Amino acid sequence: AVLDGIRVAQPAWAALGGTGRREVLRRVADELLERHDDLVVAMAHEATKTVAEACLEIAEAVDFARWYAERAPELDRIEGAVFTPLGVVAVVPPWNFPVAIPCGGVVAALAAGNGVVFKPAPETPRCAEVVAEACWAAGVPTDVLRFVRTPDDEVGQRLVTSVDAVILTGAGETADLFRSWRPDLRLFAETSGKNALVVTPSADLDLAAADLVRSAFGHQGQKCSAASLGVLVGPVAIDERFLRQVVDAAASLHVGPTDDPATTFGPLVAPAEGRLLDALTTLAPGEEWLLEPQCLDDEGRVWTPGIKAGVRPNSQFYRTEVFGPVLAVTAFDTPEEAIRLANDTDYGLAGTIHTTDLRTAHLATRAMRAGTVAVNCYGEGDITPPFGGFKQSGFGGRDKSIAAHEQYTELKTIWMDLS
Repeated sequence: AVLDGIRVAQPAWAALGGTGRREVLRRVADELLERHDDLVVAMAHEATKTVAEACLEIAEAVDFARWYAERAPELDRIEGAVFTPLGVVAVVPPWNFPVAIPCGGVVAALAAGNGVVFKPAPETPRCAEVVAEACWAAGVPTDVLRFVRTPDDEVGQRLVTSVDAVILTGAGETADLFRSWRPDLRLFAETSGKNALVVTPSADLDLAAADLVRSAFGHQGQKCSAASLGVLVGPVAIDERFLRQVVDAAASLHVGPTDDPATTFGPLVAPAEGRLLDALTTLAPGEEWLLEPQCLDDEGRVWTPGIKAGVRPNSQFYRTEVFGPVLAVTAFDTPEEAIRLANDTDYGLAGTIHTTDLRTAHLATRAMRAGTVAVNCYGEGDITPPFGGFKQSGFGGRDKSIAAHEQYTELKTIWMDLS
């Protein structure tokens, strides 16, 4: 009944044209700002976001609303073509970015004239509901955008297989599951990651250390874009000052509850188990702790950060996503070798290199097989345009058989700071 209602209402929304939809979506950004405090509280409570991280995420959601609003009229200006919406799009977001990512999916689908069925992550329903309320208050019709809480059971399967397209952010296994239910499904998915931050000898090591800790341990490492591999080139791997900076910065993170503004490192959203628990508690042959993580509660949710050295490219940790606060540092002789082995995983979501050598910077932007490549900067959180990944980090929207580096480069978001 919900989907039938959206199908009846969607043509009138599409008939507004890109300019008409732009005016509504511009107001969505304003309404999100009006709900800033409600969103901070919801994220701290449901998603274990610190106050600082929650504020940054709200800003990103506002940017998404404004960016897609301005793109909407462009759909009506393609010479020789008439734009046709897909129809009804299901937005299925994750719990770890419970405001920005669902907002991006919802406003993208609305900007393109679609009706939307918005299914929140089970862990963060209130975060998503506030986003929906902002859309309705801005003028998005309640029968064009429907907020539907349903468990991940046969009802959720019915929803996913009954729409015209799905925007998913989640695990690669979830994307495979959706496709197994319906092989012809129009699926646009940003999925898992195993991301490297490469530090070369020419890098500003103070900046590189700060970026490595921020990326690896932001939101307790509970993000597919986390730099869980610190790839150190040449003498950087034995630079005691650099390693001490990284360890000290991680050890200095203030562990506490996320309703305390002083907290910079909150609890996990759920007790550590499986691959994450293994990564937090065990070392493979040849590995050692530079900073051994500690569990501070009986439930298994409150941990301190962990940093391990000696991780080998063929190890389980190097090749699999663990989604938690563990960073591995590993050494290679040259930037070329580091980039090649950074690419040698099943994922291709994000990559970063720190270097002041222009040739190495351009090499990285060409050769890193990742949807987002950052040079000397922390690109995450600054990404407003659509983003995704290669291999098992992205589904839909591109030919996954693309192999040429030049073609990869054309599909990337690249952030460079060579100042």
